[in-house]
Amino acid sequence: MKKILLGAAAVVAFAAPAFAADLPAKTYTKAPVYKAPEAIYNWTGFYIGGHIGGAFPGSSSLENSDARFMGGVQGGFDYQFSNNWVIGAEAQYSWLTGNSGSGVAFPGGTVATANSDQLGSATGRLGYAFGPTLLYAKGGYAWRNNDNLGVTTGGVPVAFTVDHNHRDGYTVGAGIEYMFTPNWSIKGEYQYYNFGNTTFTSGPAPVVGSRFHDDEHTVKLGINYRFGWGGPVVAKY
Repeated sequence: MKKILLGAAAVVAFAAPAFAADLPAKTYTKAPVYKAPEAIYNWTGFYIGGHIGGAFPGSSSLENSDARFMGGVQGGFDYQFSNNWVIGAEAQYSWLTGNSGSGVAFPGGTVATANSDQLGSATGRLGYAFGPTLLYAKGGYAWRNNDNLGVTTGGVPVAFTVDHNHRDGYTVGAGIEYMFTPNWSIKGEYQYYNFGNTTFTSGPAPVVGSRFHDDEHTVKLGINYRFGWGGPVVAKY
């Protein structure tokens, strides 16, 4: 029995290398390259913020002088849909500082001036998001105070009337907004305000019938705090 076992062991020892040589070579699969998670920026939610900038009256306006400083507040709501499109609504209010200029001079020492120092708007907004960057256009209702319209002759205020109050109008604009944290964003924006035309219907003879365009060009830098009603920035794997 001992001789039989030794003989069997010897056969296995000699046969093992030959059997191993007939086995197929083991293959190795290369590990996949690591891909960083893709961030998804959620623009849905309410926001509030503030802005500063400048206002530039149109060329045919009674406010026909240098730009004025402006600052104010805004608030609104955005809703992101179809992955990249963003629709929303925004209310904005701005204060303007600085005199709008010397006005328009007429014969006989008559001068007409205007100096609106408040602007407001309620607009819709539509944009397209590239991750943390949002390009958008806006438009809607505009309001201004118009209490600072005046006429003087020889430096003395005189009575006059105009065709209507010229406080209501429309506005359009466009801008870019960047979300630098899940709750904070900054923006740059151009906004145009149009309040029609002002026509003097009574007053000193030189001004009666004179008509002026009421518009403002504005540029603003703003910052918003976003409440993230639709959820914070998440990662996609």
